[in-house]
Amino acid sequence: MDLRVLALKVADVTQDAGKRALRDQLMPRDLVTASTPSIPDGREQVTSGVDDWLIRFIENRLTYLDPFDGFWATRPEQCEPGSRFWCVSGIDGAINFMRSMSEWTVTVSLFEFDEEGSAQPILGVVHAPALGLTYLAAKGKGAIRIWHAQTGDRREKIMPSTTASLNGSVVCYGMSYFPEESKRSLDVVAAIAGKPADIKRVGPTSLDLCKVADGTYDAYFEPNLHQWDVPAVSAGAVVVWEAEGRLRQWNGEPIHWRRENDVVASNGLIIDELRPYLS
Repeated sequence: MDLRVLALKVADVTQDAGKRALRDQLMPRDLVTASTPSIPDGREQVTSGVDDWLIRFIENRLTYLDPFDGFWATRPEQCEPGSRFWCVSGIDGAINFMRSMSEWTVTVSLFEFDEEGSAQPILGVVHAPALGLTYLAAKGKGAIRIWHAQTGDRREKIMPSTTASLNGSVVCYGMSYFPEESKRSLDVVAAIAGKPADIKRVGPTSLDLCKVADGTYDAYFEPNLHQWDVPAVSAGAVVVWEAEGRLRQWNGEPIHWRRENDVVASNGLIIDELRPYLS
């Protein structure tokens, strides 16, 4: 199946899943009280069952779309070139979801292994149900944003901003559950303060990346994105790349999908000015 057509079908799946998740947010019968993270990896549970249900629902629907080789979370250690694996998230933006904010997403990406045995995402969908907004992109096909309204969907191609300087820009950053990681973000914020016109902190990661892709933000940075962030980052990454934005590690190296990453996305014009503050 053509990747653009496949991305649109995946968007339909995420929108169906998002409707159920949004109902749960608006009628929070089973929400766990937001508190200090208590599970081993430091993340909070969103609800007693929303994440698990979302992943099961989406993975089941994906099995009907196009032949694939499995799911990213359960892939084998060695994969053949050309192998494809779906990567599915629960709620990206758990605290926003729990606090009745609109900025949370459901994401899906598709990884493909190349001849060197390296996997890269080739399709990404980021759906924000409470915002009525979906971003989707596929390798070589560009990136689009879909606004959902009662009068119908409005689709438009997206591209990053043309802001050429850190001065007067709008920059966004990410925080962590872990104090030492958050301090790294805040150190950068303190260092660049006074240069950007505004420095935002809303989240989640996937939506922040998409807002760089569509020109809302000129750059976004966050340190120590973990293995559990791969679904959100990979989906947003395809949107950024296909919109012709830039996404790398803070040191300029490519993203590594098997380990932690310090991530910075930009319009490609202000990254040289921003990067020294990230070192």
